[in-house]
Amino acid sequence: MKPEHRKPKPEWLRRRFSFKSSVTEVKDLLLDLNLHTVCQEAHCPNQSECFGNHTATFMILGDHCTRNCTFCAVTHGALSPPDPEEPQRVAEAVSRLGLKYVVLTSVTRDDLADGGASHFAATIKTIHSVDSNILVEVLVPDFQGSTQSLATVMGAQPAVLNHNLETVPRLYPAVRPQADYQRSLQQLEEVKRLHPEATTKSGFMVGLGERQEEVGSLLRDLRTINCDLVTIGQYLRPSQDHHPVVDYIHPEIFKAYQEEAEELGFSGVASGPYVRSSYQAEKLYRKARGMS
Repeated sequence: MKPEHRKPKPEWLRRRFSFKSSVTEVKDLLLDLNLHTVCQEAHCPNQSECFGNHTATFMILGDHCTRNCTFCAVTHGALSPPDPEEPQRVAEAVSRLGLKYVVLTSVTRDDLADGGASHFAATIKTIHSVDSNILVEVLVPDFQGSTQSLATVMGAQPAVLNHNLETVPRLYPAVRPQADYQRSLQQLEEVKRLHPEATTKSGFMVGLGERQEEVGSLLRDLRTINCDLVTIGQYLRPSQDHHPVVDYIHPEIFKAYQEEAEELGFSGVASGPYVRSSYQAEKLYRKARGMS
């Protein structure tokens, strides 16, 4: 990628980081149990806040991805087979952290016959064996469009099935070259066909060069397939080797996107510069479901 002048971050993207002892406690627990989080692997800017609140998004199936999206900091490279002990270690972390709402995600594993769906299901079931009342949200890859893989995950009864569109379709060749916009939409639609009562969620980034009308079109596409929850956040470039930031989106535009999404009928919307797929996920879910 050609070097270009680096845009300075605007004032609304400057924030303080937490130095709570709980941040270190969570990092030590993850190290002790040999677990990965997307918080760390994707260089999430909310990491210190979430760890400081004793929450984390667990990333299963290793820390190397079979795809090479230009926005993502997760490593692309050598793969290991799924670790059969990992579901139990995740469940232990959930228990030690006292979580009542858990978010699971993974790298994309196109090398596996089911894309890792059975490992997702095993992890959900193991968490539920600790406490059947724990709510589990899963952020899954597209499983290359496999309905069977999706059914395997849904059979474990996650509270929320999240699959991110990430960006508008025009930018897919540059940002998600191995993904397909329509395939991702179809996956979310298939969840509702399999389980009409299921809660579906998607998210995307802005600042990659999309136009405001394209964002509106994406939101309408999601509502057409009855997607319930949506998250919208600012893209931040992990390194000079990744897709450049085209624009830093002003908070007022995030507010306008939120209002547009709410008018379209999403039951839960999180829109802001530091919003990420799993950021305050429990709060968004409970608010959308009218739960305390």
